[in-house]
Amino acid sequence: MLLPMFLVAQFALAHWAAGGEHPPAPPDLSRFPVGFGEWKQLREDPISADIATELGFDRVLSRTYAQQSAGLVGSVLVLWYQSQRSGNSQPHSPTMCLPGSGWIPEATGEVTVGTPDGAITVNRYLVAKGKERAAVLFWYQRPRRVVAGEWAAKLWLVADSIRDKRTDTSLVRIILWETTGNDNTAMAAAADLARSLYPVLREHLPR
Repeated sequence: MLLPMFLVAQFALAHWAAGGEHPPAPPDLSRFPVGFGEWKQLREDPISADIATELGFDRVLSRTYAQQSAGLVGSVLVLWYQSQRSGNSQPHSPTMCLPGSGWIPEATGEVTVGTPDGAITVNRYLVAKGKERAAVLFWYQRPRRVVAGEWAAKLWLVADSIRDKRTDTSLVRIILWETTGNDNTAMAAAADLARSLYPVLREHLPR
């Protein structure tokens, strides 16, 4: 009984707090670097129109990067939402999208990744689909903070909207395809990609 009441209160408070909302200008993610650290862009991964409509984002970065020296390939997806005032335009959690695409989680949790701009705590998933395996990291990135938990992200949305009069947020997801036969190696590579990606994201997303 408390869960629906909490959701109603959260959306009502966010709507009230955003009454004088001042959304930032959308970022131009087409200018996002083709390389950072040892990771270089391999290709763009366009999102189909029907999926884009379902996800409801305002800006997107969807690319595959490679670390050729180590034979690593990783997918980077950034969905940016300008405002969550209506409650309709919000990130879809990968915990729902991945199983819907046939990926079965085998291990879940959180991990702290040290970056040049400070440590961030993100969600950690090992998933499998048939013979394919992958390491997944994802987090919610707001101007003031990185949040792993979905409920924590909702609570901080309310607090930040009162303080900053804005509700923009990003869902950042990294998938590192497991090709070495070692899940730990794949997860370490995903963390390395996150470590290199995060400072660049901070430069290109509204702050």
